[in-house]
Amino acid sequence: MRYRPRVIATPAADPTERQRFDRLDALRALSMIWMALYHFGFDLDHFGFIRQNFYTDPVWTVQRSCIVSLFLFCAGVGQAIALDQHQPWPRFWRRWAQVAACALLVSLSSWWMFPRSYISFGVLHAIALMLIAMRLTAGAGRWLWPLGLVALALPQLVQHAWFDTRWTNWIGLVTHKPVTEDYVPLLPWAGVMWWGLAAGQWVLARRRVWITGTLPAPLAPLAALGRWSLSFYMLHQPVLIGLLMAVVALRRG
Repeated sequence: MRYRPRVIATPAADPTERQRFDRLDALRALSMIWMALYHFGFDLDHFGFIRQNFYTDPVWTVQRSCIVSLFLFCAGVGQAIALDQHQPWPRFWRRWAQVAACALLVSLSSWWMFPRSYISFGVLHAIALMLIAMRLTAGAGRWLWPLGLVALALPQLVQHAWFDTRWTNWIGLVTHKPVTEDYVPLLPWAGVMWWGLAAGQWVLARRRVWITGTLPAPLAPLAALGRWSLSFYMLHQPVLIGLLMAVVALRRG
């Protein structure tokens, strides 16, 4: 009788679990570098090295809008990828807890530096809330596009003084912008993230190679940086501020 070795079947590896999205990571890294340069300019102004108006000058206000838009759009695409890879709820909540904890740390540190204009609802606070909204509405499919449009348009159509307090301005329907160092309310910015989610779902279904294709070797460091966006966000300002404080101290000494 001829011996036949017994073959034990093993589950096939899910290729999506190992798939890299270097192009998206590199795009996210570009938004982070742009953000760091913007913040460096803000810090230079804060310490008196330059004189700029970051609150009304279009050179700076338009840049800020572009940076936040690019960052939130990438976050929306990232949620499409997470859902495409069947990210379980426990893993989602672990990541959400990291973002929420960092948002709280930003509020506390900004209150220490700017007690009259501390950040009560900045970009990390917005992302923490929007991540839940994206997760719950991802099944809307093509309706994400009009949903995003409504979010973008609503603050231009509806404003009320009730939304002007620190407890309610996170919604975004304010009559005037609050005095704060960073303000990214749910409306209109959720619209950008919804569009990122919708675009991500479309690309993954029809043009997957757009975000899974390889990058030129010189751009590989950007992809690596883009995978550490939260750490970079939390560390870049303390580093920049610390360096400028050291320069100020040396000049005075």
